[in-house]
Amino acid sequence: MSDSTLYQKSMKTPKQLERYFKGAANHWRISILFIVHKDDGVTLEGITKELHANFKTISQHTRALVHAGLLNKKYHGRQVAHSLSPYGKLVVGFVKKFK
Repeated sequence: MSDSTLYQKSMKTPKQLERYFKGAANHWRISILFIVHKDDGVTLEGITKELHANFKTISQHTRALVHAGLLNKKYHGRQVAHSLSPYGKLVVGFVKKFK
C-alpha cells in the first residue's frame, strides 16, 4: 500500500470533521477546551468556577464536547474529571493559531 493510499484511509470524511467543528463552535465550549488544556483532570465545578458561569450551562456544554469526541470524562466517585481527547488537543492547537 502506498503512502498516499494509507493517508487517504486515515483521513476523516467531511461528515466526521463536521462533528468536531460543530462541537467546538461555541464560545463557552472553546473556553472549556482551553481550561481543560490548562488543567487536565479539572472537574465540572472547577470549570464553572473558572468561567464564573452557571453549573447547568457548563454541564450542557461539556456534554456536547464529550458527544463531539473532543473531551473525555473519567469518574472518581461523585466527581468527574475532564481531559482532552486527541481530537480535542488538535482543535485547541488549531484555535490557538487564530489568537
